[in-house]
Amino acid sequence: MNAPETLTAPEEELLGAANLITYYEAIEHASHDMLHAARAGDWDTVVKLEGACAVLISQLKHAANEHPLNTDELALKSRIMQRILLNDAEIRNLAEPWLNDLSRMIDGQTDPGKMH
Repeated sequence: MNAPETLTAPEEELLGAANLITYYEAIEHASHDMLHAARAGDWDTVVKLEGACAVLISQLKHAANEHPLNTDELALKSRIMQRILLNDAEIRNLAEPWLNDLSRMIDGQTDPGKMH
């Protein structure tokens, strides 16, 4: 059995930054899947994926404290975040009618049998 290789500080930093980008990409992928589920009206899947995103975001926050991104990685992060925000905006637009119906039902303004 070989001894594990030890990484130099710059190698550790590069590996950590690559892992951070992987987190952002995983969150983007989950947000893309959430959008597809929302378009299909599969709100249970949207909620499950939202939970998975929350876990990834928590892990990302912890990892980000240890490995700052360089200028190129920050630019990539920015592009990924823009795509995530666009997905989120569309999901919210798709959810809004359903949330309004739910709100009216809770307030007793709509017959639950008439919900779509």
